[in-house]
Amino acid sequence: MTDHKIFVLASLAASLLYGADAAAQVQPSNLIETPSLRKAVAAGKLPPVHQRLPQEPDVAVFDGKKLKNGRHGGSLTLLMGRKKDIRQMVVYGYARLVGYDTNFNLVPDILRKVEEKEGRIFTFHLRKGHRWSDGQPFTTEDFRYYFEESATNKAVKNMSLPVDMLVDGKLPIFEVIDKYTVRYTWHKPNPFFLPRLAGARPMYIYQPAHYMKNFNAKYTDMAKLKALVKKRKQRNWVALHYVLGQQYKNNNPKLPSLQPWILKTKPPSKKFRFARNPYFHRVDANGRQLPYIDEVKLNITSSKLIPIKSGSGETDLQSRGLNFNNYTVLKQSEKQFDYMTRLWRTAKGSRWALFPNLNVNNPVQRRLFRDARFRRALSMGIDRHEINQVIYYGLARETGNTVLPESPLYDAKFAKRWTEFNVERANRLLDELGLVKRTSQGTRLMADGKPLELTVVFSTEESEPPDLLELIRDSWRRIGIKVFSKPLNREVMRTRIFSGFVQMALWFGLENGVPSDSFTPKELAPTSQQQLQWPKWGQWHETRGKAGEPIDMKLPKELFRLNDDWRNARSPEERKRIWRRMLDIYSDQAYSIGLIASVPQVIVVRKSLRNVPEKAIYNWDPGAHFGVYRPDTFWIEPKKNQS
Repeated sequence: MTDHKIFVLASLAASLLYGADAAAQVQPSNLIETPSLRKAVAAGKLPPVHQRLPQEPDVAVFDGKKLKNGRHGGSLTLLMGRKKDIRQMVVYGYARLVGYDTNFNLVPDILRKVEEKEGRIFTFHLRKGHRWSDGQPFTTEDFRYYFEESATNKAVKNMSLPVDMLVDGKLPIFEVIDKYTVRYTWHKPNPFFLPRLAGARPMYIYQPAHYMKNFNAKYTDMAKLKALVKKRKQRNWVALHYVLGQQYKNNNPKLPSLQPWILKTKPPSKKFRFARNPYFHRVDANGRQLPYIDEVKLNITSSKLIPIKSGSGETDLQSRGLNFNNYTVLKQSEKQFDYMTRLWRTAKGSRWALFPNLNVNNPVQRRLFRDARFRRALSMGIDRHEINQVIYYGLARETGNTVLPESPLYDAKFAKRWTEFNVERANRLLDELGLVKRTSQGTRLMADGKPLELTVVFSTEESEPPDLLELIRDSWRRIGIKVFSKPLNREVMRTRIFSGFVQMALWFGLENGVPSDSFTPKELAPTSQQQLQWPKWGQWHETRGKAGEPIDMKLPKELFRLNDDWRNARSPEERKRIWRRMLDIYSDQAYSIGLIASVPQVIVVRKSLRNVPEKAIYNWDPGAHFGVYRPDTFWIEPKKNQS
């Protein structure tokens, strides 16, 4: 019997539902026109709400207790530390073909229905009447255009299918069944496909064809294109087509969107305005088209100023730029500036982890970092209890970089492996490596006679690393290792790591610390350049051997193979077995050195802002930070009704 799954509009949370049953209750006759759009409708600039919505919209149903039907109107202000962070509106908006609910189950969103057969055949059913933000129909032509004219078009060299669209390097068979149905068929299962569509940074497999054709030589007069290329200062029409079609970057106000709010400010700017999408596909059970909030203002400021500005009431909803050490000060200013400070659980395998670069250019350092005894010694030379007490008031978990107890794959053995603070044992391991000679200050000497000095880089956007590294510096001094810390701009930091010029980085641990066997274990294998312990191996995989370095160590090779085995696994039992083996290898080898986990994330919420959960999980992927809680359902209550 073949495995055939149908994903219908299912439960989003215990208190927030999106469902087909609810959709049947919302009829054109009981739809409520959005007040801020009434003038445009009356003037004939916009069609009425029943003509703007799909025939079967996605419907939010609330429990009426903690989450309630809202009202239209108001403005939401957010703070960001970088101009490129306008992409966060795509993250928070969280309109996806399929998305995660608050229990991290996949449910259709933009799509009406998804049929999955044998884990390799996916049939997508679109919502009839769904429109882009400019009012043009959203149909299977938008999928065809992306697949044939962008991703697999040899003339468009900038574009190519994402790696998760390939199985064994092979493309899927793409079929347009009708105007509202498309199908993707692989020769083998592709378990990465749906999760990537639901990601915080989603994999886009569609483009607004009616807009993109204006920048494609196949559909537009070349003389017109040349003029546009010159005006936009691009090399050619291919480059122009690429730049103007970046949905995730969210930097082209003219690019039609399916998100709840659409960009209205042309970059560059320090103040961005996002207006409601009048064609957004979600409604509440009372017939109000979402989002509730009319506009979002995104203000760019220094990352260092975000805690101060949040504490003085300059934001309505803030997490980005806030850390646990901001909690006390923010709590003190609540009443004065009319906001609430909440703590959400983080779900990373480790809030912070050290990543020894196994691909570092220096051959002496490379040999050292590749020896598991060295990495284990580094781990046992860290006093995690001290870190927890001094920085996190004992509220965090002292653990390695692995899955958390909330995951069905959790094993305490993996979490505690090499995490005991044991200076004596760490010193013995370093002695075994031949690092017995020391300077007069007690610093060990490497094989080339140079002092064992490690420079750890970290992002200037984060406030915690300096304090963490100060504590680590003190404990590692006891095992003969001298530590220097170096703050870098995030982009610069990553570029230097990718190039092999960085010894070690302090960065966040496993993104998904609460996986089940159905989630990909690829974070545990060299599959991405973004994995800071082996970036060149990851790059080799992502570029299919065009850049980076091939994996040349036994156990990383096994992790890579196991990840492929998981992709082709036929049963949950087999997937669990693979997961546990990978977790076992990863923790035993200490490829990343977790420091602390489950650190609460500080959330600042304006008191008038409703439907923001009091308690929740804060995570990038899966989760999209606020995304899975659907900010389009957040609403602002008038002051007279506030409690």
